[in-house]
Amino acid sequence: MRKIIVSSFITLDGIIQAPGGSEEDFKYGGWSAPYYDEVVDKILEEQKKKPTDLLLGRKTFEIFASFWPEHEDIWPGINDMTKYVMSNTLTKSDWKNSVFLKSLADIEKLKKIDGPDLNVSGSGQLIQLLLKNDLVDELWLLIHPLTLGTGKKLFDNGTIPAAFRLTESLVSPTGVIIANYKRAGEVKAGTIGS
Repeated sequence: MRKIIVSSFITLDGIIQAPGGSEEDFKYGGWSAPYYDEVVDKILEEQKKKPTDLLLGRKTFEIFASFWPEHEDIWPGINDMTKYVMSNTLTKSDWKNSVFLKSLADIEKLKKIDGPDLNVSGSGQLIQLLLKNDLVDELWLLIHPLTLGTGKKLFDNGTIPAAFRLTESLVSPTGVIIANYKRAGEVKAGTIGS
């Protein structure tokens, strides 16, 4: 069975919106840039080398599709990966290997078939759907040392209680905590079961 791995740049107060730039109408767009350093770069390069397919929401897919087809030198192989897109409106794209999903059931089926793990980047609404339906197996978080007070959050009301186990962590010179968490069970009456 494939794993669903959420990879996210996040602030101390849980904001994930527009870390890389102003693609969205968000006044703090690009908030991660001052914290980019050689350690963050090394981690991101290592993650790009792992065999994976992408699972994206429509907005993130449109941002990616407008950039990555012409910049594969930055992320070798991205154009050959399968890009699974959760969308009620899109049905096709010129970006090769794009497959469109319509429902949570489509994601559940996709998770059960053989293939590389599914990496979710950006895609806040999709992440909320996955968290509410217990479909996230791992979290790769780059926790930035700032708060924004407003914006789309990684965890929202409706996220199911779940336990995660820290499997890797390090801190970059600019203070970014890079942490990998794997699903470790359910939370029941103040105890963690696995």
